[in-house]
Amino acid sequence: MNGRVLHVVGTRPNFVKAAPVVAALGVAGCDQVLVHTGQHYDARMSDVFFRQLGLPRPDTDLGVGSGSHARQTADLLVALEAELTARAPSLVVVYGDVNSTLAAALVAAKLGVPVAHVEAGLRSFDMAMPEEVNRRLVDQLAGLLFATSPEAVGHLAREGADPARVHFVGNPMIDTLLTHLDLFDPAAARTEYGLPDRYGVVTLHRPANVDDPAAARAAARALTEAARHLDLAVPLHPRGREALR
Repeated sequence: MNGRVLHVVGTRPNFVKAAPVVAALGVAGCDQVLVHTGQHYDARMSDVFFRQLGLPRPDTDLGVGSGSHARQTADLLVALEAELTARAPSLVVVYGDVNSTLAAALVAAKLGVPVAHVEAGLRSFDMAMPEEVNRRLVDQLAGLLFATSPEAVGHLAREGADPARVHFVGNPMIDTLLTHLDLFDPAAARTEYGLPDRYGVVTLHRPANVDDPAAARAAARALTEAARHLDLAVPLHPRGREALR
């Protein structure tokens, strides 16, 4: 495409989704800018994606960091408005359903810049989830809705999205998995972390699971019981580590 494409990424899943899109547009010779909002601001949680997924280093790191949803979104809006004004993109590409996604889509819409939403149409139908609020609003703002599944296409159709806006493109996270599958060495991983041949992997970080003490205790009890039957590897997000202490 003609003009500049500006990608906004802020959390680890965003990096995984953006990697194949950035690579494909690079092959096509597009002028691209990668903006990292810093929503996942711990280097251990971000830098690995640039090293292992082959993403170029961000042109800008806004360093927004954490905070309440209102505070973080407000900081993102201010920072992204300045960034988009300076970069003058022809298209803003946003990924997933985090606060960075919503802030970038809203700023772009206010500035009259077209928005593409990768992972459009996903729905949990639980408006108590911040991500559900974000994804529904972004799908109203984006002119290009890139759906990863037939179910997502159906959700958008039922919500009245113009079919011309909706494109079933598949799941970029699967593209990333297939591209990097040969880098995975199960034997080396078992040796590095002292794992047996059979083990399970558990992640625990969602606020609904770890911020509520009762939910965190229930999760810990369930994992303890599961570990009686299968060794578990639990790579702990800082949020989950704090809750399970």
